[in-house]
Amino acid sequence: MGNRTEMAADTPPTLLLEDDETVRRELEVILRFLGEKVISSSIPDWRKNSDPDALPDAPPPIILIGGCGATPIADLLADLHSRFPGVPGIVLGESRIPQDVKPRLASQVVASLAMPLQYQSLLDALHKARVFYEHYNRLRGSRKVRDFNMFRSLVGESPALERVRYLMGQVADTEVSVLITGESGTGKEVVARNLHLNSARADKRFVPVNCGAIPAELLESELFGHEKGAFTGAVSSRAGRFEVADGGTLFLDEIGDMPLPMQVKLLRVLQEGSYERVGGTKTLKSDVRIFAATHKDLQRMIDDGEFRQDLYYRINVFPIEVPPLRERNEDIPLLINELIALMEADNRGSVRFNSAAISILCQYHWPGNVRELANLIEHMAILNPHRIVGLNDIPKKFQNPVQQQLIPEPGESRPDGVAEPRSESGLLPMKGLDLKEYLANLEKNLIEKALSDSDGV
Repeated sequence: MGNRTEMAADTPPTLLLEDDETVRRELEVILRFLGEKVISSSIPDWRKNSDPDALPDAPPPIILIGGCGATPIADLLADLHSRFPGVPGIVLGESRIPQDVKPRLASQVVASLAMPLQYQSLLDALHKARVFYEHYNRLRGSRKVRDFNMFRSLVGESPALERVRYLMGQVADTEVSVLITGESGTGKEVVARNLHLNSARADKRFVPVNCGAIPAELLESELFGHEKGAFTGAVSSRAGRFEVADGGTLFLDEIGDMPLPMQVKLLRVLQEGSYERVGGTKTLKSDVRIFAATHKDLQRMIDDGEFRQDLYYRINVFPIEVPPLRERNEDIPLLINELIALMEADNRGSVRFNSAAISILCQYHWPGNVRELANLIEHMAILNPHRIVGLNDIPKKFQNPVQQQLIPEPGESRPDGVAEPRSESGLLPMKGLDLKEYLANLEKNLIEKALSDSDGV
C-alpha cells in the first residue's frame, strides 16, 4: 500500500515493549499491516534478557514503548539509552515522561500517542522516527557527535539545513565558543539548545539571556549578580546568570544589542575566567561555555564603532549561519507537520492544510521565518479548528500577485474542479443553489483528486 512505511530488507526489526500480551499481539498486527518488521517482548523479559535469540542483536530502528506495568518509565528509558543510544522511541498509551527525567533521555522519545491508536498519528510518528534513525546512521561514525537528538528539533531535509547539521556535528562536543547568526525567527536558540544537548555539558544547565530585552543599567547585575545594598532596590544578594550556568552553557541571545560598556566587562570575563558580583569584592570563577547569537551584521557594527572587535573574535571562534526560510522552502511541508504536532501536544487545537494551500505557502518569502509560519498555523487553527485549510482560507498577505490570480472569483472553477456559485453580490446565484447537488459534486471531485494524488491507492 502506498501509505505504508517502507524498510530496507536488511534493516533490523522494530522493537515493541508491552507487558500486556493481548495488547502486544494487537500492536504487532497493526505494525505488520503498516509494513514494519517487529520483534516484541514484555519489559521484564527484555530487561532480564532471558531469551536473547528473540531480540535483535543490531540496534532496532525504532523502539515502541507500551504499558510498563511496575517498571518506572524513566528507568526503562535509561536502560534503552544505555543499550541503544540514539535510537528513537515512541511511547504508546498512558505512560508519561516525568518532568525531571534527563534531557538526553527525554529527547530520545520522538512522539507520545494515546490509545487506541489513530492511523495518521501512528504513520506520522513512524515517519518522524525514521528520519531520526536515518540521520543517526548517517552520522554515527562521527566521534564528535555525542548524541543525535539535535535532528529532532531541526526539521527539514534541505541542503541548507544539512549544512547547519554538519557544522553542529563538528563543534558540538568541543569547548569552543559558537556565534550563531541569522535573521529573526530562523531558530538560532534551537541550534544553541541542541548544541548544548550534544556537548559534554549536556547534564548541566543551559541558561539563555536576551541581551536586547534587559535594560542596559540592569544587564550587569543580570549577568554577574549583585550583593545586598549594591544599588537601590537590591534588598538581598542575587546570583547572576554566569553563576547559575556554572558548569553548563550560557546563551547570549541578541548580543549585538549589548551596550559598549557592558561589552568591555564581558570581554574581561571571557579572557580571565573570573568576575565579581555588582557591589561585591569576592572573585568568582567562571566555568561556562558561551554561545552567542545575533541577527545583526557585527562586522558593520565594528566598522561603525558599535561593537568591539576583540569581543567579536572571542565569541566568533566557530560561526554557524542559520538560513532564512525562503532559502529552504522545500522544508515548509515538514515544518507545518511538526508545528501542528507540537500544537496538538500542547492541546492548543489542530488544523490541516491541503496541497494547494501548502504550495502557495512554499512560494511566500517569509520575512518572519519559522516564527511567522508558526503564528500562521496557530491563527488558522483558531479560525478553522480541526478543518482542512484550503487556498482561499490563506490570508491575502501570503499570496503574491501571481498567486492571487490562481484564487478563483465566485463562479470560476476552483482548483478542485468545483465551480463557485455566482451572484451579483458574489454570494449566491440569482435562482438559488441546489446545496445537495453542489456538495455531491464537491465530494466527487475531492475523491477524484485524492485518488489522482495517491496514484489510485
